Amino acid sequence: MGGQVVAGTDGSRPASIAVKWAADDAARRGCGLRVVHVCEPWAYDLPYVQVPGVQAPGAQVPGARVPGAPVGVSRACEELLAAAVDLAREQAPGVEVTPVLVTGRIIETLLEESRRAAQVVVGSRGLGGFAGMLVGSVGVGLAGRAACPVVVVRGAQEAVQGEVVAGFDGSAASRVALEYAFAEAARRGARLRVVYAWHAPVMTPYAAGCSSLAEDALASGREAVRGVLESWIRDHPQVETAETSVCAHPVSALCEASAQADLVVVGSRGLTGLGSLVLGSVSRGVLHHAHCPVAVVPSPEEE
Repeated sequence: MGGQVVAGTDGSRPASIAVKWAADDAARRGCGLRVVHVCEPWAYDLPYVQVPGVQAPGAQVPGARVPGAPVGVSRACEELLAAAVDLAREQAPGVEVTPVLVTGRIIETLLEESRRAAQVVVGSRGLGGFAGMLVGSVGVGLAGRAACPVVVVRGAQEAVQGEVVAGFDGSAASRVALEYAFAEAARRGARLRVVYAWHAPVMTPYAAGCSSLAEDALASGREAVRGVLESWIRDHPQVETAETSVCAHPVSALCEASAQADLVVVGSRGLTGLGSLVLGSVSRGVLHHAHCPVAVVPSPEEE
């Protein structure tokens, strides 16, 4: 997947963690990094002025509304973006970092960036430009709609776990997510754990726990998934793989696995097994509850 990595920032601690994560990601990919700050015009009451020296088509910001400061270019926005760029360059000195200062709406701006990006990275919460955003706002607003994978970074990781986790149900959407996960594991030199979770639908004979019928259904699904995985494993001999098949809700299974992972990968849609991987169900649940960064990979157009 071509293009640069894009990191959205608002100067908050979660955004700064995401910028550092994105810088490392760009270094692994051998590509550039665009650090984007969006100034929303309705947050200011002052005239617009052109921002010199900042690369973005039509980029403008309102004048700074700081007590005692003259009406003009928002120093706060410029300083915020400059600090994020410095952080990225310090984290990954060999990566070319481009600052992007834009007037507009946050989600719409990052969706437009996604059209040319390898992936978009945001923090789990934000302030200022991403005012008061919780997981489920910017992250969920991008995931499932972006033209590239979206990574939501949840907190700073204390140590490298050496494992990428991918949810897989055999659908076309989960195969695209699995392809991304294999590539991520290869770039990191990490093990890939593929999780298949069979969850009994409510109001069926399976619903009362993991009965023998449910166990049979799980075993059947496990074998089907394993058959598909065999060819992927042959095509990626450099990636160590592990499989986990459980009779549990997919959100619970993936979030449990995330406690020992550096990244969890899900598709934005799915079918059975990790069923209903439509944003708002499994993807949304994992975004809210995973213990590590989450990558949501867009589904094929036909799905």
